Amino acid sequence: MSYKVEPLPDSVARLGEGPHWDEARQSLYYVDLETAGINRYDYKQKKIYKAKIEGETYATFILPIEGKPQEFAVGCIRRCAIVQWDGLSPVAKVVRTLFEIRPELKENRLNDAKTDPNGRFYGGTMAHGTEDFFNLWIGELYSWEKGQLKVIKDKVGLSNGLAWDTKAKKFYYADTNNFEVVGYDYNQSTGAVTNPKVVFDLRKIRPEGPLYPDGLTIDTDGNVYVATFGGSSVFKFDPSTGKILVEIKLPTSQVTSLAFGGPNLDILYVTTANISELPKPAGTIFQVTGLNAKGYPGVNLKI
Repeated sequence: MSYKVEPLPDSVARLGEGPHWDEARQSLYYVDLETAGINRYDYKQKKIYKAKIEGETYATFILPIEGKPQEFAVGCIRRCAIVQWDGLSPVAKVVRTLFEIRPELKENRLNDAKTDPNGRFYGGTMAHGTEDFFNLWIGELYSWEKGQLKVIKDKVGLSNGLAWDTKAKKFYYADTNNFEVVGYDYNQSTGAVTNPKVVFDLRKIRPEGPLYPDGLTIDTDGNVYVATFGGSSVFKFDPSTGKILVEIKLPTSQVTSLAFGGPNLDILYVTTANISELPKPAGTIFQVTGLNAKGYPGVNLKI
């Protein structure tokens, strides 16, 4: 397969994360996690608009709100905040808190989050304020719908990628500390996830140094794509067999997340990070074309 990897202009972030393709606006939203930055890549203009959330230090995900074109759910440490942004201005503001994670888990912060095909929130946490989060299992995975926060899974290390396949009735999830992608049976009508099973073990790829799974997405054929933090690659694999179908190589090591987008939903956008003084192009957002695959647009959060 001949694919092409190209940088998006002016896209460098310290910790690019959480790409979300907004089909209505033909825009890719993503965050610069450790600077409370929220960004929008306008496909038609080929231009990136960047904003800082006033008074905040973290932005771990960004999800457009259904019916509110200038409001977004953003992870601000322990709060899922509603942020107002016109997609152009260099400053965005928190207008209210949608919910907070459990107060007894005061050492945790929100990390990756997405909406499922019905517009429910799913997201998880990790240890905050420590360099030892790879050895701690105090995080949780949540769902939120109609004002109710539910714990889906406890004893999570570093909650990361999420993806849904409604055809196969599956939910895929990556806890980075496990080096695995796990598939669950998914009930779209209720949002319930059950029967976890490891579908991809990243320890088997490079046993000399296990790869850390980060963000996830799927294509319309049901194949899963996983970003590898520290691995310089995205792996496309068949979750029914665990077989690697394509290794997409990136010109930097800290590959964080990914989402399909573009007018035909056939461009794979990949976020990266530069959290340890890496050489350029670390932290750049890339577009990958020529994969002969299509994905799904992001879903707005229903509140």
